[in-house]
Amino acid sequence: MNADNAERPLAVFHNRWLYALALGFVLLGMIHSTPAIPGWTELWRALSGNDTLRVRSFATEWFYPLVFLVMMGIVALNHSMWRAWRGTPHAWFGLLMDVALVGAAALISLTFLIEIDSVCLIDLLNGDRARLIAQTLEAEIAFARDYGLPLPDTVDDPQCVSTTGVWLVMIMGACMLVFLGYTVRVWGLSLVLVALAMALYTIGTVLVWYFHGPDDINKYLMTKLGGEPRSFLDGRPNVHDALVNNASGMFGRFIYVIMNVVFPYIVLGAMFGKSAGGRTLIKLAVRWTRHLRGGPAHAAIISSAMFGTITGGPVSNVMSTGVLTIPMMIKRGFSPTFAGGVEAAASSGGAIMPPVMGVAAFVLAAMTATPYGDVIIAATIPALAYFFCLFLTVMFQSRKQGIHADGALSEDMLMSRRDIVHLLQIVLPILLILTLLLTPKDAVGCGVLGWLMGVETTTFDGVCRATGLPWILQVYQNAAGDAGGTGWWGAVFVFLLLFLDRDFRKAPRRALDALAEAGILVSSLYLMFLAVTVIDVCLNFTGLSKFVATDVLRFLLALDLGGQGAVPFKLLALGVTVVLAVFLGMGMPAVPAYINVALLMGPLLIGLGIATFTAHMFIFYFAVASAITPPVALAAFAAATISKTEPMATGISAVRSGIVMFSIPFVFAFYPELLLVEQALVDPSSLSNDFLPGYENGVQILPLFGLLARLVLALFLVASALACFDKAPLGHGWVICRLAIAVGLLARPEPIYLGAVAVGIAVLAHHRFRIVSP
Repeated sequence: MNADNAERPLAVFHNRWLYALALGFVLLGMIHSTPAIPGWTELWRALSGNDTLRVRSFATEWFYPLVFLVMMGIVALNHSMWRAWRGTPHAWFGLLMDVALVGAAALISLTFLIEIDSVCLIDLLNGDRARLIAQTLEAEIAFARDYGLPLPDTVDDPQCVSTTGVWLVMIMGACMLVFLGYTVRVWGLSLVLVALAMALYTIGTVLVWYFHGPDDINKYLMTKLGGEPRSFLDGRPNVHDALVNNASGMFGRFIYVIMNVVFPYIVLGAMFGKSAGGRTLIKLAVRWTRHLRGGPAHAAIISSAMFGTITGGPVSNVMSTGVLTIPMMIKRGFSPTFAGGVEAAASSGGAIMPPVMGVAAFVLAAMTATPYGDVIIAATIPALAYFFCLFLTVMFQSRKQGIHADGALSEDMLMSRRDIVHLLQIVLPILLILTLLLTPKDAVGCGVLGWLMGVETTTFDGVCRATGLPWILQVYQNAAGDAGGTGWWGAVFVFLLLFLDRDFRKAPRRALDALAEAGILVSSLYLMFLAVTVIDVCLNFTGLSKFVATDVLRFLLALDLGGQGAVPFKLLALGVTVVLAVFLGMGMPAVPAYINVALLMGPLLIGLGIATFTAHMFIFYFAVASAITPPVALAAFAAATISKTEPMATGISAVRSGIVMFSIPFVFAFYPELLLVEQALVDPSSLSNDFLPGYENGVQILPLFGLLARLVLALFLVASALACFDKAPLGHGWVICRLAIAVGLLARPEPIYLGAVAVGIAVLAHHRFRIVSP
């Protein structure tokens, strides 16, 4: 799981301060996470015989500002502007920005501790906090005595007396400008431009309110500030909320997701990177596909799917597997543009391929309050459909170019015993992750393993309950379904498996290198999340997303397309979301692209009656697809540097090969049962979480299989149409015909898709048994 825009950290490991700081940060984070690793306490007690162990995480109000300061120090060392511009007239400005980044992080961390009610640092130091708590507790005890209530021994945190006052606004504003300025250096200009646009828009609404007044203001120019007389100081509570709010503050949900969910998988990915498993996956894929026409192109798809689920980064995936697969495809006879496009499309698919996927998938789970195990289940069918269509695309292209299978294996593609070891270092941890994430906690101990270990079970209303679990099953049960704990167990397992490789045993320090790389990556990621936080805060401040959703819905209803539940209405609304997702995703990683569109357009999709989880999955797919969408297709441009082709042509080829990533979200928007989980069927307008109309009984197996059969036929028609070839070349009329049939296959009502099935089978039979002329 690599960040594609972050610099490769090994290039700067000559900087001992960077190495030590990154390694220390990861170890600090691991110590903080240790109590959160499900089953760690049981394991320790079983191995040591010590039942008195007591562990707990650091208090987040102290831990988050500390790790934030360390992370920004790591970013300053790794992406130092002074080092990049040393010897130029701009070196002084680079040094100023490096110092400003660390200084701003220190100032924000200190301000957070001063402002948050659970700490009140100044009050804590001068004794006011202890005095206030004592006075409040005394008053609560007196009240309880008067009314005969139980006597309390604690009170809620009192508000801070000594704070930064009005200086808070200036501190936050100046520091955020520094953070955004450095984000340009690390992640590029696109994300910062969106954040600045939202910030300027928010400031504009405040100025309109201040100079114009609260009356007769257009809703798009409204602000949360209010009251008379009008004063800019009314905004301080909102700035305070942006700093300390657990949901949307600077140290709120995003740092929680990074440190408690994403962090272990970044460590896991760094550990994976120290094995030679990537090359072994390519060898394995070549062996599996050597008898197919596509050969190395099919191998590129399989290896990118397997490797991509580990890295989750389209660009890093291209640079890891593409350097081998693209030359192999060109050598086989595929055009360089097609080879680069297939590799870019396959590598982008890694971000949607379970079980690990990418950072954006973890953010989706957090924003929708969905267990990550359910996200894995929901992503399975769409991901398989995507790679299946890629497979078909290569098959038709190889037919078109007259490329035949070559069953021979070159000497460097032969599998050795060491390759088997490298493969186990990847496959076994992935199996462990799948097992832990997909096992229900209640099921542990109720199977054959529990019976063999003598576990006592009881059954009530058909549900099994296990009691008296031995410690090893307690560890298993506690870790089951927990994304963060599963990531840590996976990382530990990979670390142990690495010692099976004699090259690793000769240089075990590579494990420390992996941890340091993980620290650098996490730090760079959180700098990106700061820019996203600006957008999140501004949208909440102005209510822009609510107004956009309301007005777009009103506009679409005015077009008289058949009502809010009509297919044309829904398609147009989904199309608007797609355009915005692609526009906001240009040049951005998937994470900010997904969050930005989810915050802005999520309410619109939910207003259409689409389940919240399905709406977020729809947006998530197009955020990932931005990596291959011209004019700024980062994965395609990376592939073009390897295939030595024109970047834009490679991007267009990637879109044609990866067309399913743009179409499958529309399918599960209309057929949410494809996602397989109940969250995709919940009616967002229901207060009791009832299912959507037509899905009162959940996912039905037989209709689902019928839908999958239609989907397979539609994918076959689409892949052949875009290649303009089946058994023979297809003319433009046949191409349009196949695309129209594919749409009909996935349409409603029943007579339409049944007719499309009949016509589709007839067309395929016609083209199979007769020579088709262009």
